Amino acid sequence: MATFILVPGAWHGAWAFEAVTPLLERAGHTVHALTLTGLRPDDDAATVVGANLDTHADDVLGLLDRARITDATLVGHSYGGMVISAAADRAGGRVSRLVHLDAYVPRDGQSCWSLTTESYRQSFVDGAADTGYAVRPPLRAPRGGDPRRRPHPLASLVQTIRLTGAADQVPRRDFIYCSGWEDGTPFAALRARLQADPDWHVHDLPTAHNAMREAPSAVARLLI
Repeated sequence: MATFILVPGAWHGAWAFEAVTPLLERAGHTVHALTLTGLRPDDDAATVVGANLDTHADDVLGLLDRARITDATLVGHSYGGMVISAAADRAGGRVSRLVHLDAYVPRDGQSCWSLTTESYRQSFVDGAADTGYAVRPPLRAPRGGDPRRRPHPLASLVQTIRLTGAADQVPRRDFIYCSGWEDGTPFAALRARLQADPDWHVHDLPTAHNAMREAPSAVARLLI
């Protein structure tokens, strides 16, 4: 059975996977859903200010160490794709599979900022206007978004990733493309690139970005 480490996207916590986690566990798998540093309810301003992409990669690596995991499947949603890429590159062979769930797949020297759309970059700037260090969750019409979302550390969105190429040696790499928000997705070109790469397995889901909420059973099936 697999050991899954689930990494949420910006503004979200472990709760983002609350509908998927029990499905994986009922199938016999071990699941660790993370809330990244700076996104926890009791994190103070100093913690948020100091949190960047390296911090979030260390959150994953720290879990590998504490739980003595040597054969992990890392699942990253959206911004979480940056995190699992950085973590896998530094994990020393303890990651056997990467799953980018409608998520960024960076190359060395790229960042969430450089990979996303101008619309998202503007939302980062506007959302950080109050504090300068934490990006407010964007408004989501018509429901306004989950009230559990928290301001996201700005540094983690703009820091460039440093990759040695070790993540490219992970035995299996999957990309799940959510096709139900074609007017806003930043991942269409990425899907085309990875579909042409024989080292990647590309899957489509006809959902909007938060597939874990819209189609948890379909997400769980792809992960299993």
